[in-house]
Amino acid sequence: MPENLLTTPFGAQTTAAEVLAGTDLSGRRAIVTGGASGIGQETARVLAAAGAEVTIGVRDLAAGVQVAEEITPANGPGTVDAAPLDLADQKSVHAFVAAWRRPLHILVLNAGVMASPLERTMEGWEMQFATNHLGHFALATGLHSALTAAHGARVVAVSSVGHVNGGVIFDDIHFEQRPYDPWADYSQSKTANVLFAVEAGRRWATDLIAVNALNPGRITSTRLGRHIGDISNSPASFDPTSTDVSWKNIEQGAATSVLLAASPLAEGVTGRYFEDCNEAGPHRPGVRRGVAAHAVDLHNAARLWQVSLDMLATVSTAA
Repeated sequence: MPENLLTTPFGAQTTAAEVLAGTDLSGRRAIVTGGASGIGQETARVLAAAGAEVTIGVRDLAAGVQVAEEITPANGPGTVDAAPLDLADQKSVHAFVAAWRRPLHILVLNAGVMASPLERTMEGWEMQFATNHLGHFALATGLHSALTAAHGARVVAVSSVGHVNGGVIFDDIHFEQRPYDPWADYSQSKTANVLFAVEAGRRWATDLIAVNALNPGRITSTRLGRHIGDISNSPASFDPTSTDVSWKNIEQGAATSVLLAASPLAEGVTGRYFEDCNEAGPHRPGVRRGVAAHAVDLHNAARLWQVSLDMLATVSTAA
């Protein structure tokens, strides 16, 4: 972890629109996964309002098209369109990548599921890890040439404070031998998001691609928590008075994503982890903030990259 953490004038209550006030993204192209709702939708809206050409990757194309029409700026120059993308379906990811033929300046890996019941993809992969990490890994690596062609692209991986609860269990990632625990699985998938940023930041630095991860905060009124049910069953307090995790509305929740995606303040920063619009310090036991050592471990990052490549190599994406 760098000795001097990046700080900005912004904080937990800053909105995404405030982060990009005065920033001109005309001529830049962006992709936001999960852009049809929640902080993904707000991220797409604010990027487009700043002038970017935004594509939201969505599972429900009809709903995505409707959202794109609703958040496209009335007077341009920014635009929003929708394209089909199911991160749990490698054929869908492959088709999305194959259809993208332009330089890509911004890639926001925002979509995700949290604490869902045990479900497996057609490859036998556990659904949370397959969606939150492997789908995004395949998307980002598949779009690497488009990101390189932008000559200064940014990739943003939306992680969670939940990563502090545990690392990637390399010996049994997909819960084939151990009992399934939805929260343990969520934690390892969110740790994987940070490890991806660390390793991609290292590998892609010479391609002028910056890659960073973030904790958006605990966001009210999104579909991410639809599987939780009784929030007392979660491993961390969901009490709004908690000082450990910043509670935010959707406009505030998208702010750190937007900062890393397009703010001049984050220029040249890569391989790091942010929260509340500032780079996070090390996690301290008993405090639900900061970045855990297991999530920025260079050996773990390199190992996860190879493991992910090996998994994807077993998949046929032929029609």
